[in-house]
Amino acid sequence: MEDAKELIARRVAEELKDGDVVNLGIGLPTMVANYVPENIEVILQSENGFIGMGPEPKEGKEVNNLVNAGGMPVTLLEGAAFFDSAVSFAIIRGGHVDVTVLGALQVDEKGNLANWMMPGKKIPGMGGAMDLVVGAKKVIVAMTHTAKGNIKILKECNLPLTAKAQVNLIITEMGVIEVSFEGLVLKEINPAFSIEEVQAATGAKLLVYDDLKEMSI
Repeated sequence: MEDAKELIARRVAEELKDGDVVNLGIGLPTMVANYVPENIEVILQSENGFIGMGPEPKEGKEVNNLVNAGGMPVTLLEGAAFFDSAVSFAIIRGGHVDVTVLGALQVDEKGNLANWMMPGKKIPGMGGAMDLVVGAKKVIVAMTHTAKGNIKILKECNLPLTAKAQVNLIITEMGVIEVSFEGLVLKEINPAFSIEEVQAATGAKLLVYDDLKEMSI
């Protein structure tokens, strides 16, 4: 099977629509920039102060002082603009971001998100995630389904929360799961897995969509 992270990033890119302003979180979500469909134009915003981010640079073409919020080298598209943190977070908190894509340590059936703190580990802080998940119109969690065998999609998060009831969609290498009022709905499944395998790797009950589709891989 294709590398799980690449598969997830490519599937997330299918959720983007022409004209969307999109913020990509640190880690796996930054890979989405490499898979934006050629027939649409999205505006990628980086919370450290610019808009108009492109895909990752080719090896040897990196610019040392041009990095995203995670410190990884990026490229700029024509029309890109730089600004300070005040403007960056005015964009985020002002509701101007259509989609934010984040990783997660845990997410649960109520759409609660925990993605910033592991007990006993030294961490720099929550960062802009709490602003992004509240300010964006759509919140997509992009992550591997489990971590070293540990279940990450739960009935209830037991790590400190980033935000309550803000997640709309969860995309993993196993499938696409929508957060609804009824619970977690499995809408697409990777044909490499059975429904039973996906459920076994999930700590909350999955409702199976009547028109369950195969996930594009």
